[in-house]
Amino acid sequence: MAPGVARRARQRVRILPLAGARSRSAEDWWWDRLAPSGSGYHLLQSDSMLLVLPGPGPARPRAQRRAASRTQRLRLHGARAAVAKAKPRTAPAPAPAPQQEPDPGWGDRIPLEILLQIFGLLVAADGPIPFLGRAARVCRRWHEAASQPALWHTLTLSPPLAGRPAKSGTKTEKKLLASLEWLMPSRFSQLQRLTLIHWKSQVHPVLKLVSESCPRLTFLKLSDCHGVTPDTLIMLAKACPQLHSLDIQHSMVESTAVVSFLEEAGPRMRKLWLTYSSQTTAILGALLGSCCPQLQLLEVLRLLNLMWLPKPSGRAMTPGPGFPRLEELCLASSTCNFVSNEVLDRLLHGSPHLRLLDLRGCARITPAGLHDLPCQELEQLHLGLYGISDRLTLAKEGSLLLTQKWCHTLQELDLSGQGFSEKDLEQALAAFSGTPGGSHLALCSLNLRGTRVTPSTVSSVISSCPGLLYLNLESCRCLRRGLKRAYRGPEEVQWCLQQLLTSLPPPS
Repeated sequence: MAPGVARRARQRVRILPLAGARSRSAEDWWWDRLAPSGSGYHLLQSDSMLLVLPGPGPARPRAQRRAASRTQRLRLHGARAAVAKAKPRTAPAPAPAPQQEPDPGWGDRIPLEILLQIFGLLVAADGPIPFLGRAARVCRRWHEAASQPALWHTLTLSPPLAGRPAKSGTKTEKKLLASLEWLMPSRFSQLQRLTLIHWKSQVHPVLKLVSESCPRLTFLKLSDCHGVTPDTLIMLAKACPQLHSLDIQHSMVESTAVVSFLEEAGPRMRKLWLTYSSQTTAILGALLGSCCPQLQLLEVLRLLNLMWLPKPSGRAMTPGPGFPRLEELCLASSTCNFVSNEVLDRLLHGSPHLRLLDLRGCARITPAGLHDLPCQELEQLHLGLYGISDRLTLAKEGSLLLTQKWCHTLQELDLSGQGFSEKDLEQALAAFSGTPGGSHLALCSLNLRGTRVTPSTVSSVISSCPGLLYLNLESCRCLRRGLKRAYRGPEEVQWCLQQLLTSLPPPS
């Protein structure tokens, strides 16, 4: 062979491996380095990381899979032939090694009692949904813990298709009802607080399930629910002996149903939320008839297009015992209503432990009527008037009667929109600075929006009440510009005091 031909052949031999290596990409080279074939690991590449995972490797071409399968069959055939030719051994076969059980993981190592305590803290902070539903998917131990009825003590049920057409909403409620038929006895047997929202047609079946499976129910709220009948509420009152709180605001509930419920469960009722309507007079009549002696909270929400006109009694009625344990009464509304001193006295004549009285919008209530109430330790008094017509005659005197009676205990006082004169307000607010022993420190919120309070009166109140955290001076006509706003927090209240002191004229 000529020297030139031999030299070119040797060059071709050297170039062939280089050409084969050049055909492999850098990704293939890293793939073989990180997960070589036969190691039992494969790569999983995502947007921001590269994972090396045990298990079957990446998919190989079809020809490679066929060749590997053919090689495996040939090896298996040769092994079988070698075993057939070999003589049987007399030695006993070794005992199989004990199989190690797979590690259950750290989730299964936590005792069930500890999991229940941890889940209980999370449920108390954020509620059972959606945490318990997600925790049940982690492992069997977590599923067992999340299924304990003790954790499902508070629940809110609302059809997901609220606001859709009526037929679609009915189908959704029926599907949810089918799920509740299994969940009520298995998960919600220890349910204590239940809220139903936007139920239009299946309220009775749901409450029937509750009465059959939830004997520990203590609180029930029906918001935007329809079809609540007297039989439904009576059935619930009989089946749930611990039920003591009922909220039916914003729901279509007949007064006969509420009255029947109060006649059955009235002796144990503590809290009641109502929406005023033309039928509320019957409910209030039942309440005044001493059917709820344990009542602690009564809130009557009045709609804007309804007016409270209590029917005068044709004959003298003997007042009942009232509500001796009542602590909160709310008759507020955003427009003028016709709750008078007589109506208020009928409600509160037997309530010496009242702590909160919300009469916003009740323009016919006078300071003299409030002064005659039996409660001596009132903490929150709201008398603000919002949207009141200018033609309405407001009391210009009498605010001193309020502060003299409750200056030791009042924490929040709202006199916004009241027509008291400058002198009357000065005398009333001076009661906080004149109390001995520092009892005026209880006042922390004062709303004087739209009143005739003067700068000297405001500065005196701030100086006498260092615990004041909220002060509203919006639309106060006797104050200069720049000060007519709401002050929140001790820093803003003290800034207001400094501005008032610098603007006051020096004493003569």
